[in-house]
Amino acid sequence: MAFKSLGPAPAASPTPAWVVVSYDKTGRANAMTAAWGGIVNSNPPSVAVAVQPIRYSYENIIERRAFTVCIPSEKFAKETDYFGLASGKDEDKIAKAGLTAGRAEKVNAPYIKEFPMYLECKLTDRMNLGSHFVLIGQIVDVKADEEILDHKDSIEIQKLKPIVYSPTDRSYYGVGDEIGKAFSIGKEIKDEKE
Repeated sequence: MAFKSLGPAPAASPTPAWVVVSYDKTGRANAMTAAWGGIVNSNPPSVAVAVQPIRYSYENIIERRAFTVCIPSEKFAKETDYFGLASGKDEDKIAKAGLTAGRAEKVNAPYIKEFPMYLECKLTDRMNLGSHFVLIGQIVDVKADEEILDHKDSIEIQKLKPIVYSPTDRSYYGVGDEIGKAFSIGKEIKDEKE
């Protein structure tokens, strides 16, 4: 291999294509696309989402101290992209996208009913990193459409069909085939005798 320096860049690929949903001051549901995010803690289960403070959603989340992370399926790629192009200050993005907001059960935040999965989060911390604030949300509940669950109530990624984002070519992708079971396929190397 021959490596070439590309300089500092947010080039870790892929990132999630999430839709973060919150209520504004008037109680209207607002959605934004977030690619800078991920699970950051197991106990309590927590997620981090990076949001620029100039974004309408940032103010909403700070005020309400709650949000949902909705996981859109591939068929909602156009709507997911739109949520990152428009501002909730100017329009009701969820209605314009032809989608429906519901009220989360355990936090003061909405979710998008057509998406197959969402995390209900309460804001627990924030950190200024420069262009973005990282918002930490404790996951107080996970809701999943029964159609994407297996017989053990585990989420089947091939049924969920989440969207991933490639920051280097600024494109959305689906997920591929399973290549092995985590905490298992590496055992062959771990158990090798020297």
